[in-house]
Amino acid sequence: MLNEKKSKRGTVIALLCALALLALVILLENTMKPTGMLFTVLKKGAVYALVAVSMNLLNGFTGLFSLGQAGFMLLGAYTYAILTIPTADREAVYYLYNGSAVNFSLPELFGGGAVGLVLGVLLALFLGGCVAAAVAWLIGLPVLRLKSDYLAIATLGFAEILRAFFQWNALGPITNGSNLLKSYPEIGGAFAYLLLAGIFIAMIILLVNSTYGRAFIAIRDDEVAAEAMGINLAKHKRMAFIIISFFAGVGGGMLAMYMGAVQALSFKSTMTYE
Repeated sequence: MLNEKKSKRGTVIALLCALALLALVILLENTMKPTGMLFTVLKKGAVYALVAVSMNLLNGFTGLFSLGQAGFMLLGAYTYAILTIPTADREAVYYLYNGSAVNFSLPELFGGGAVGLVLGVLLALFLGGCVAAAVAWLIGLPVLRLKSDYLAIATLGFAEILRAFFQWNALGPITNGSNLLKSYPEIGGAFAYLLLAGIFIAMIILLVNSTYGRAFIAIRDDEVAAEAMGINLAKHKRMAFIIISFFAGVGGGMLAMYMGAVQALSFKSTMTYE
């Protein structure tokens, strides 16, 4: 009972601190130049906070050592950029390939304007996470049979292969090859980044405190004991891998907004260590 009260009190305090931070950011954005270094740091910090927390769900709570975050972020970033570039700018962006194979923009499908922009951007971020999760499901079938350093090496290799694949010239009409994807929109300022990151981090925290989260922790502590208690190891490992990939994909889309231009060369393995 005492532990439950402490947990609820801690949750309330954390929520109040988060709301105070958001209010402070709104105040600063209305009193300072939005191009200031402070807002640049806050935006990038929000993106990396989300990706780090999602990575901790796999590495820290489930006990699986993965180094493929940069690859999943690349998938999310490219999905976001490809789906949100305005149709009027696609020919200029894909000038080496005589236009893009994707001839629509999500914000324009929602009617444009402020509402269309917000809905289109949010859907593009969600789809970026879904693409990353789908790829994680595919590669997770063979890769998650490995353990320890071997899993880390396999996921690291996957990220490097994916980066090279997206620069393949045959995919140019979709990914623009090794060239930049640009001219896509950004939603809001530092407040929007912090709000999105806060919502997704809260979802991860709720997941950790659920029955699935306790199963992840049991697998980390002792796989044999966890299996003896009826936990399906393969299913839960794959689930953790897919979930962290989804949030990494969303983080990649947010990073694309922050950078203003996407290029596969930027998503090197060092991004995972960052």
